[in-house]
Parts: sequence; C-alpha cells; structure tokens
Amino acid sequence: MPAFIVSLWHQIVLSLPLFVLIVLGYGLIRWGKWPSAITDGLTRFVFSLALPAMLFRMMCDFSQRPAVDARLLIAFFGSCLIVFVIGRIAARRIFKLDGVSGSVFALGGIFSNNVMLGLPIATVMLGEEAIPSVALVLVFNGLILWTLVTISIEWARNGSPTLQGFIKTARSVLTNPLIIGILSGTLFSLTGLPLPVFVDQPVSMLGQVAAPLSLVVLGMGLAEYRISEGWQLSSAICFLKLIVQPMVVWLLAWSMDLPPMETRVVVLLGSMAVGVNVYLMSRQFNVLTGPAATSLVMSTALAAITTPLILTIMGVRV
Repeated sequence: MPAFIVSLWHQIVLSLPLFVLIVLGYGLIRWGKWPSAITDGLTRFVFSLALPAMLFRMMCDFSQRPAVDARLLIAFFGSCLIVFVIGRIAARRIFKLDGVSGSVFALGGIFSNNVMLGLPIATVMLGEEAIPSVALVLVFNGLILWTLVTISIEWARNGSPTLQGFIKTARSVLTNPLIIGILSGTLFSLTGLPLPVFVDQPVSMLGQVAAPLSLVVLGMGLAEYRISEGWQLSSAICFLKLIVQPMVVWLLAWSMDLPPMETRVVVLLGSMAVGVNVYLMSRQFNVLTGPAATSLVMSTALAAITTPLILTIMGVRV
C-alpha cells in the first residue's frame, strides 16, 4: 500500500501543473472578466495553428520512431463501442431517455477531450515517445465516434442511417486542421528528408506553446458553462467516462497483450474528461444541454484525481 500511495502522489504531482493552467484560464474569464472574444480567438489559434504545428513537427520524425502497435485502435475503439452500448442501455432502462437523448448520453461516456487535455497530459506524463500512439488514435477518433453516434441517432429517428450523414462526417474529419497536421507530417517523414531550418524553427516554436495554451483555453471555455441542472445524468456520464471506459480499454489492452506504452496511452486517453463535442451535439439536437455542459465541468475537475489514480493502478499491475 505505501508504494501505491507514493506512486499515486507522484502521478498527481506530475499532472497538477496542467490542471493549474486550466484553473488559470477558468479564472481569467469567470473572475478576471476577460471578454469571450478572447476565448474565441485563442481557441481558433490553438486548434487551427499551434496544435497542428506541434503534431506536424512531431510526426515529421514518425519514420524514425519505434513502430506503433496498431492494435491499440482495437483496444481504444472497442472500448468505445462497448461503453456506448452500456450507455444506451442505461439511458433507456434507468433514465427512460428516447433514442436521440440516449445517443448523446452514451456519447458523453466515450468522447474524450483528447486534443486539449489528452495530448498535453500524454506529452508530459508519458513523454514524446507516446505522441505517435496518441496521433494514431486522434486520426480515427472523430471519424469513428461521429459515425457511431450518427448511426445511433439516425436509426432512432428514421430507422436506418443515411449516406449523407456519413459523407458529412468524413468531410469534417478530413478538413480538420489537426488531422491535416498529423497526415502531412507523417507523409513528410516517409520522404526521409530533414525539415529545412527556416521551417523547423518557427514550427517548433509554435508547437512549444500549443500544450500549455490549449489547457488555458480549455479553462476559459469551461467558464462559459454553468453547473445548474441534470446532476443525476451528469454524474452517470462522468462515471461512464472517467471510470468505466478506462477500465474497459485497460481490460481489452491486457487481453491483447499490448506493449506497455500503447497500453498506457489508450488508458490515459480513455480516462480523459468529456469532450466539448458532446455539448455541441446536445445543442445541435436540443437534448440534454444542461447535463452535457455540467458533465464537461465536473469531469474535467474530477479527472485531476481519477486519471492519476487509474494510471497508478495500471502501473502497479502492468
């Protein structure tokens, strides 16, 4: 037990500065009264430039890094499918939600904030050698999860999915700046050429500010949401997201005997807080907007403890 506590404390101390940056961003908006226009501008800068630059630079060395075990996709997205089904069943049996509301509820249990939270935390806690594994998940994350929830909602509404929905999902994923950064960096690495200094230095400088600034921007965004309603639904979403999914992905990774690094990456990403896309989808379909917003704030705060706890348990037994 002492060794477990020491390991847990080490994980908490390691991740605490990252959550301090989130609190800083939250305070700038909530108590510093910074205008929301600043949040919008910084968010656009982080998503459209800083994070893509960081991913591009890191993936430029992809061919020189150790190979990534692609089975991590089965572990991660297999857990997403299992937990989504659990969420749909719980939504219907326990909370008596309809098909659309149940789909948004279940999405909350699987859609992690892997860009603004998972990527910086993985970089700090697991090192840059974890980036290729994280990038591989990010490439498929939007496409697979949006397709899954689109099928679920379309089926609930019309009895069958539509081709138009699939095309729209694929287009939004392929035009995402993050995906463009990952794919273009990977393709460049395959050439075997060194990145010119006049490109390497500014891109690297942009990448250095991406992780801390993304956490500040995340906090600024969270300040716009109010914890006001749907405590039962929000608590259930947080339980699915922060406890059930990382445990399921851990079991799948263990059953497939994934290498330690890939295992740590998928468990860490699975343990991340609820992604803002869940709230955006709730707004789009006008269902569970209160619980979705509440789950964003609650899960981000709770993840400061649950993520180190789960990584510590996993570290003891892997």
